[in-house]
Amino acid sequence: MFLGRYCYNLDEKGRLAIPAKLRSGPDEGEAEADGRWVLAQGLDHCLFLYSHKEWGEISARIQSLAANRAATRRFARILFAGAVEVALDQQGRINIPAHLREWASLEREAVVIGVGRRIEIWDKKSWQDYSAAADYEEAAEKLTDLEF
Repeated sequence: MFLGRYCYNLDEKGRLAIPAKLRSGPDEGEAEADGRWVLAQGLDHCLFLYSHKEWGEISARIQSLAANRAATRRFARILFAGAVEVALDQQGRINIPAHLREWASLEREAVVIGVGRRIEIWDKKSWQDYSAAADYEEAAEKLTDLEF
């Protein structure tokens, strides 16, 4: 499971370090053996980074949705068209293509967070604004099936 929050800077080539604690798959002890990941447009103008295995599961679920629904087609088109396979280099960095940096307003400072089965990459200012405005208790109350 991916957990934690880390701050890093993008380099001039658009590369971002992925924290060592997040470089294995989302299941404990499951290393991403071939080093392949999928980077996609996320929600709230962040980026989603999935292990290749997890992306396969997400992809299958999306493709199983009814294609006769406009919302399904729209979501699938945007998600798949913007997604790219990325690999960690020897320094544990990924290259974030320009179209995804633009989507997430990533320029220099980034926040990398573990969100269970995925990693999210945020522009630092966007993350600060989002987390300052988020009402944690209200969100928990709306998740009626969630019990702590």
